[in-house]
Amino acid sequence: MFSELRSSAWAYPALEVVHIVGIALLLGNLVALEIRVWGGAAALPVRALARLSLGIALAGFGLAAASGLLMFATQAAELLANRSFVWKMGLLATAGCNAAWFHGRGSLQKLDLMARIQMLVSTAVWLGVVVCGRWIAY
Repeated sequence: MFSELRSSAWAYPALEVVHIVGIALLLGNLVALEIRVWGGAAALPVRALARLSLGIALAGFGLAAASGLLMFATQAAELLANRSFVWKMGLLATAGCNAAWFHGRGSLQKLDLMARIQMLVSTAVWLGVVVCGRWIAY
């Protein structure tokens, strides 16, 4: 099944599109929330924006993860030997740990300097994930 997925004229490119859409939903909504945490768009209530943006970001993550797992299954050995892929996985783990710490410490309620730093770290790590993802092909 996975070799057919890889050799299909349309299936693998469709998976790549789903992956990119998922990343866009995830990163776009995290950046919107970061702007609010840093004091931008002050008229928007943080909790309401977080409820909306984090829900969409999670949906985007779900799309990216599901499509990424399918793409991985088509060439697992090659990807595991690819340094950019290994870095991408490490950065994904870092993003998950940062998100757990952010929500675990109640950063959305505090909106303190640490919350702002955590949001900057999150965005930087996710941008690193995107860069490594693009580097996998080269």
